[in-house]
Amino acid sequence: MIIDKNIILERDGKKPILIDAFYSEDKTNQPIIIFCHGYKGFKDWGAWNLMAEAFAKAGFCFIKFNFSHNGGTMENPIDFPDLEAFGNNNYTKELDDLEAVMTWSQNRFESNLKINTNAICLIGHSRGGGIAILKASEDQRVTKLITLASVSNFENRFGTEEVIQKWKEDGVKYVVNGRTKQQMPHYYQFFEDFKAHEKSLNIESATKQIDIPILIIHGDNDTAVNINEAYSIYEWSRNSKLEIITGADHVFNTKHPWNENNPSGELNTVINSIIDFVK
Repeated sequence: MIIDKNIILERDGKKPILIDAFYSEDKTNQPIIIFCHGYKGFKDWGAWNLMAEAFAKAGFCFIKFNFSHNGGTMENPIDFPDLEAFGNNNYTKELDDLEAVMTWSQNRFESNLKINTNAICLIGHSRGGGIAILKASEDQRVTKLITLASVSNFENRFGTEEVIQKWKEDGVKYVVNGRTKQQMPHYYQFFEDFKAHEKSLNIESATKQIDIPILIIHGDNDTAVNINEAYSIYEWSRNSKLEIITGADHVFNTKHPWNENNPSGELNTVINSIIDFVK
């Protein structure tokens, strides 16, 4: 197995993106799987590296990356040293990042005859699921889509009109990171950007436009994103399969750091379901 960690994708006038690629030296026709992390997430969170290795062993070229404004830096991709970037993140930037990573993947592996750059599968966890859905609805290069504990609506996460009004007046609101104890800022531009692109950031209408196969996975013990959001995505889609993982929480019973040699049983179930689906 080849593991290329922390490849820096430089971009003109934009923040760089940090990428990992896991793939096999000997397996042929490896489809590309691109993984989008969620809110306050990062590519090296918890058991994601073990998941990446499992996919590479199964014959896929697995790519994961940090969104450019997720708060990590090239030097420290695990924690959130760049809170200014975090505060300036928005959905439009994340879609732009995913576009860049897809194009990079095709260019990077174009001359590798063992990798099928025409088969691109997106996986999105939590908020990254919403981003993956939006991208799949607008980009013909995506051939399959998988959501893990995905959100089904971006707008209803901004809070009440009073909350939004106060946010506008203050210019910033803070969210505490339970793990690092940091006060993580969200500048009001996040909401303004959403309103400016509201139509194209509607997950319901995007899902209804998707013809490619979708696998929707959600734990029935998820307290962060309600399981009803999975049912909504399933109802809106034409060509999908819904899989509920019994006893699984929002991160499929893993945590950060994950110091074990294997994923949790629940995440293992997820991995096997995805392998069957993509094959």
